[in-house]
Amino acid sequence: MIPAEAGRPSLADTLGTDARTAAKPQLAVVGATGAVGSVLLGILSERADIWGEIRLIASPRSAGRKLTVRGAEVEVVALSEEAFDGIDVAMFDVPDEVSAQWVPVAVAKGAVVIDNAGTFRLDPDVPLVVPEVNAHAARVRPRGIIANPNCTTLSMIVALGALHAEYGLSELIVSSYQAVSGVGKAGVDTLRAQLSAVSGTELGNAPGDVRRAVGDTLGPFPAPIALNVVPWAGSFREDGWSSEELKIRDESRKILGLPELPVTATCVRVPVITTHSLTVHARFENEVTVAGAHEILAAAPGVVLSDDPAQDEYPTPADVVGTDPTWVGRVRRSLDDPRALELFVCGDNLRKGAALNTAQIGELVAAELQG
Repeated sequence: MIPAEAGRPSLADTLGTDARTAAKPQLAVVGATGAVGSVLLGILSERADIWGEIRLIASPRSAGRKLTVRGAEVEVVALSEEAFDGIDVAMFDVPDEVSAQWVPVAVAKGAVVIDNAGTFRLDPDVPLVVPEVNAHAARVRPRGIIANPNCTTLSMIVALGALHAEYGLSELIVSSYQAVSGVGKAGVDTLRAQLSAVSGTELGNAPGDVRRAVGDTLGPFPAPIALNVVPWAGSFREDGWSSEELKIRDESRKILGLPELPVTATCVRVPVITTHSLTVHARFENEVTVAGAHEILAAAPGVVLSDDPAQDEYPTPADVVGTDPTWVGRVRRSLDDPRALELFVCGDNLRKGAALNTAQIGELVAAELQG
């Protein structure tokens, strides 16, 4: 049981042992005013009511704001040590440096932390969890932390996990087409500003004309994003790889329990507001068939199969945005390899790619705490 605040009786003292056992866990949402935090509050309001208090925490400049969760207005409190008093589970969606500072504080106060930052994802003592793939891993958390994978990994891993369970994944080659909301509000604002600058023009027909038109409104991108694609996402790493590409490699290996899995990724930023897409070349230990893959994907929790290209049926970001599942289409057996499949995958990077997976992990922990 989490200690009560100083001077206040504990829940057990007030309600008795039976009520304590049946009591719902207390939840904190850290980063509640951010893009993912806002989506998370909506998801918490839509799903089963398993939480007691939901405490909303953000930076001091956001303290005092009122946000709606489960139909009630809740006042945001400033991030502080005291903000975690009485909290059983804390969901963090904050920058890496804030996570590094405050996640240990929440754990020390007795909370199980579910962290959406990259800070702890590759820590061997922190499970990296996707409930449809490796829910069991959430129970073993030596540091009191469970990490949420990167949004790009999450956009594909549910489908890959289902196929791996049947065929045994042996190699993965992906290209991602990542929405601008993956870098937050600044990415969305930049795309909208650039679209306004090029709308109704004949731009895009001469070298550099789009870049000149958008001027200094590049925002978080190294090149114009309107009327363009940018073959870069993340920060620079050794030998020309980006941090986003290495996340796909390292996180896929950890989630699937395949530490030596060959993975190659190329990450591309595209002029889409929300929903990441990926082309996937997955090679398996055993021979595959399209019919078999269809059967697996159609039955997989958290996956929607949309695959009839002769009738123009396949997922696109514009149709997938705002939905929870991983959508899969364009399933083909490789022309030159009977053990490989080609897929096109879409997933809302703010929902399953961040907030929904966090909420699902929270439900696993809440059930454990009440069990």
